[in-house]
Amino acid sequence: MQVPFQQQKCTNSYFAPKSVIAIHIASHYSAGVSGSPKNQMGRVIAVANQKGGVGKTTTAINLASSIAAAEVDTLLVDCDPQSNATSGLGLPKDPDRLSTYHLLMGEARAEDALQKTGLDQLWLVPAHKNLIGANLELIDVERREFRLRDALAPLRERFPYIVLDCPPALDLLTLNSLVAADSILIPMQAEYFALEGVSELLDTIERIRAALNPQLSIEGVVLTMFDDRTNLAQQVTAELDRFFGDKLFKTTIPRNVRLAEAPSHGKPVLLYDPRSRGAESYIQLAKEILGRHMPVEMPAREDAPAEERQVVNAPRWKRWIKDRNKLTTINILDR
Repeated sequence: MQVPFQQQKCTNSYFAPKSVIAIHIASHYSAGVSGSPKNQMGRVIAVANQKGGVGKTTTAINLASSIAAAEVDTLLVDCDPQSNATSGLGLPKDPDRLSTYHLLMGEARAEDALQKTGLDQLWLVPAHKNLIGANLELIDVERREFRLRDALAPLRERFPYIVLDCPPALDLLTLNSLVAADSILIPMQAEYFALEGVSELLDTIERIRAALNPQLSIEGVVLTMFDDRTNLAQQVTAELDRFFGDKLFKTTIPRNVRLAEAPSHGKPVLLYDPRSRGAESYIQLAKEILGRHMPVEMPAREDAPAEERQVVNAPRWKRWIKDRNKLTTINILDR
């Protein structure tokens, strides 16, 4: 019998309790943002692009981790049969563990499939390679496109943010993810073929809006593996900026060795190397997304003018820094 996640004991060494200190990150969100996800229904963001190798899973893992490190309860749902998001957070392969497959087939509640991770406020619904069979098994099932939406519905009040890691294909698994989502985050490389792939994805989004999910919106486009030293990267960025406007995130994710190494250690880069460019970039991306949906309330210095001290209740990021085998705090305000 499956043990409810509240009673599970983490046996993975990466999940050992850590002495952590929450610190404030001083930066200003864009004006006009109001409301907090803690008193709204949770926002479901699908990380999708049918082109492979663009950093979908890396983005899903590290975006969810960065939001969770801001002390916002976050759920990552692995919808890819390759289950890289599952292994990337340190969970070993286990065919007997409840997974996304069981949710799609109606064999388990999402609440029972939750797994704890190395971050206090990040949970995971794992995947397994048997998920690929769902594409065939769901063909004749009633409301097959709504299975994931129905399964996640009970968790939307509990989790302000739910991130879905989609497979690199426009199949029934991705369709379920896009029907369940409020918005889609599109990671892409600054390359010509990536532009062609996005045009096909946008056509799919329009069809889903028309037939299955009228509320589906584009959360934004984020450039991954980005190298601004090349003319091609600059040209593609300019084209995307003209087409997407403010839907193109200002944050870009650079090529970074630490980002590539972190999954082999079963950790998000925020835990593996918080000082790396990859970790800093995903924190900035999380701040952009939170800034669209959370209050523009940030802490101010004590010596600041009164009108600057009116901002409070900012998202806070937990940071883990290894220094002679001790966990210390980075004071971002002094950097």
